[in-house]
Amino acid sequence: MQRSALIIASLVLYAAGAWAETPPASPVTLEDLTWIEVRGRIRNGATAVIVPTGGTEQNGPHMVLGKHNFIVKHTATQIARALGGTLVAPVIAYVPEGRIEPPEGHMRFAGTISVSEPVFEALLEATARSLRAHGFRTIFFLGDSGGNQRAQARVARRLSSRWRGDGIRVVHVGAYYAANGQVDWLRKAGETAKTIGNHAGIRDTSELLAVHPRGVRREMLRPGALRQIRRPGHDGDPARASAVRGRALLKLKIESALKQMRAVLAAQRADRTR
Repeated sequence: MQRSALIIASLVLYAAGAWAETPPASPVTLEDLTWIEVRGRIRNGATAVIVPTGGTEQNGPHMVLGKHNFIVKHTATQIARALGGTLVAPVIAYVPEGRIEPPEGHMRFAGTISVSEPVFEALLEATARSLRAHGFRTIFFLGDSGGNQRAQARVARRLSSRWRGDGIRVVHVGAYYAANGQVDWLRKAGETAKTIGNHAGIRDTSELLAVHPRGVRREMLRPGALRQIRRPGHDGDPARASAVRGRALLKLKIESALKQMRAVLAAQRADRTR
């Protein structure tokens, strides 16, 4: 009996020691740091920052309105850790989703929140200016929604041109969304354009299952459930989604973004050594 107690105690102590040797990773998100910690990170070389943009939009009857926000916070954090010397701003959740009055696009569905393109651009610019003022020198716009891409590209070009003389770059990470290879990957897995879809289909649903499974209403993915809704708001076949697929699809997005972002950072380092 005493021997068993000693063995159990030893295992508990070992587990505690092992946990102590592998502390949780230091946060990279601004909202999880104090201002002194952020200042310290910048002074120690963390001068790149990611501005993730998501959206508050309908995603069919089977997914929560914050789908993009959950996904892009996850991917931005993973990208920042992989890059090193990079922090992550809070997700911008208010983006263009269509005309408000009369409603169009996603605004035809309850819960969607939309802002105009000029308002979104102004928000991006104010965010970038704030980050520049604190000492960040490379600002990446990472958009998880198609409607965010054009405005991000315009603001990035405008600010990079304005701040070029100061050695500051603002970059729209277009590869993350538009050149990530997800469709080709799914086609090789036997899917078609019809089953893949463009909104809230296999890709979005799989990604959310991987990062925030509680955001997917699985009962709506049962055979025939979605067909009972007159205007479901999605296309493709989300019932073919899975967390396993989601992890693979997320990896493609992250790797595509990293390739573009590493090239930008390498070019900046080369410019500083000239």
